[in-house]
Formats: sequence, C-alpha cells, structure tokens
Amino acid sequence: MNVFLLLTGSGALAILTTYGSAEEPALLRKLTVKGIDKFLCYQVPLELAKQRYGNHFDLVSQDLGESDDLRVLDYSGERVFRRFRFDELGPPLIHEPRHDDP
Repeated sequence: MNVFLLLTGSGALAILTTYGSAEEPALLRKLTVKGIDKFLCYQVPLELAKQRYGNHFDLVSQDLGESDDLRVLDYSGERVFRRFRFDELGPPLIHEPRHDDP
C-alpha cells in the first residue's frame, strides 16, 4: 500500500493505492480517466499518513482492494498541504503526457 500526494492543475490531493509506483501504466490510466494526466507526485510515508489521518485513513484503507486499486484519501488541497511538510516526503516525480505537437 502506498500514499501519494499529487499536485495537479486543479490542486493537491492524497491518494491511497495498492500500486507500487506512481508511474505504473495501469495507475496512470486510472488517473487519466479521472482527468489527471499531468502532475507532480510525492510519496508519503505510510505510517505518517496513518498518523495524520487517523480513523479516516482506516476507513479508506478498508475499502481498498488487494491489488490494482486506488482510493482518494483527501481531495482538499488546503488540508493536504496542512498535513504534510515537503521535507517529510519522498523526492518529487514529474509526470507529463507526451504530445506529438510542436
């Protein structure tokens, strides 16, 4: 189980997923379906997310499937930013779709 903080065009959100990486093609397809195709991503240490979200984390994780699954832990960018400091997170990953247009 992984927690990723995504910075998108419409704001920040935290997701909980069984995918091992934010770059897995199946996860990228799921995000694209949700309108998220360009983002900065930071991995949040699992125990830190559990601590900061408490019972809410437990509720969301209970609904998470065993594999190839994704749940939104927090869609409020303001709240996500208050919960975590950048120095608590992993290094940023940049994802941007490739465009063939010049």
